Amino acid sequence: PSGAVCSAEARKALEQCSNNFRRLSADDILMKSYDTEHQLFRLIERQVCQQQIMRVFKDIDDFLSTAQSILQRRKSRAGRALENHVEYVLKDAGIPHKRQPKIDGEPDVVIPGEREYYDSSFPRDRLFIIGIKTTCKDRWRQVLNEAKQVNEKHILTLQSGISGKQLDQMHQSNVKLIVPKSLHREYPKNSNITLYTVDDFLKIVRETLNL
Repeated sequence: PSGAVCSAEARKALEQCSNNFRRLSADDILMKSYDTEHQLFRLIERQVCQQQIMRVFKDIDDFLSTAQSILQRRKSRAGRALENHVEYVLKDAGIPHKRQPKIDGEPDVVIPGEREYYDSSFPRDRLFIIGIKTTCKDRWRQVLNEAKQVNEKHILTLQSGISGKQLDQMHQSNVKLIVPKSLHREYPKNSNITLYTVDDFLKIVRETLNL
């Protein structure tokens, strides 16, 4: 099934099996949705790839090629799943946004939208650019070249344990992080980085846009 279908089915399962799912914080909804889709995808993957991995491989290169294909699919699906669930959280919060907007650098999300980004009369400090990354590593620098009309960038990530040095580099580059609350304990206390929970960020956006 497509990533969109898997994301929707994961949330549907949570809504049907957990009476309080819709009453959870945005942080918990995002994490539970992502984790549940991961479990669902692994079940599907096991069925789809079973014959592929049980066969007799021609040689080591054949084995490595098959393994690489499966790993690459997992990474791609993980990134797309996070984007799908972030979009759900934004919609559920009533925040206008555009996913994969056609603006310079092609960021993952622009709030409130493309029209406002290209409207020179719209205040730049009311625009939010979000890069969505399961892990940051060195890829966080990509957001610096996206939507250049907006100096301050946001990255939503599920990566835990980012080093203080890297966090300081992000801070110096005017990047702010959005991280689900349950992962905050994995971050160093002495970093200068601005670290939001998902709920924190949604509140800031609502107040900025007067929603």
